[in-house]
Amino acid sequence: MTGTFSSAITLHVNGTDHELTVDNRRTLLDALRENLGRTGPKKGCDHGQCGACTVLLDGRRVVSCLTLAVAAEGAAVTTVEGIAGDGALGPIQQGFVRLDGFQCGYCTPGQICSAVGMLAEHAAGWPSAVTADVSPDGPAHELDTAEVRERMSGNLCRCGAYPSIVRAVLEAAAREEAAR
Repeated sequence: MTGTFSSAITLHVNGTDHELTVDNRRTLLDALRENLGRTGPKKGCDHGQCGACTVLLDGRRVVSCLTLAVAAEGAAVTTVEGIAGDGALGPIQQGFVRLDGFQCGYCTPGQICSAVGMLAEHAAGWPSAVTADVSPDGPAHELDTAEVRERMSGNLCRCGAYPSIVRAVLEAAAREEAAR
């Protein structure tokens, strides 16, 4: 068997380019944590089932434990460390702190990245499994508790902070809506 098993890639993480040589089978999660020292994305299940490793890839949420690092080349990767701007917490982060949307904190980075991506999906008009009217001519669907719970269902919290997480997401959504 001949061939190369690694690739030289450039990962654009939180606004900074990083040149790496990685095994073609290396996950984005492992590249972020082990090569770049980004400890925000957590290794939870390593099967894409818990959401602890969620990051944004060109603004879309992905589980980084199932995404190959080589597949992220050329895309903007945002980890929880990139959500805060200029040292100030983003609206989601503020809501998590103010409303106690975390307990042990292990799932928090993935929850925050997922919430940011989810709010963008909702703002773009994407329906969820609980959206009542999904017709193209239907009314804009309101972001309520049921919508947030469904849209965030891929992110598990072992401590059970779900009610506070939902409140934090709804508060951030209201703040973003008021700012428009």
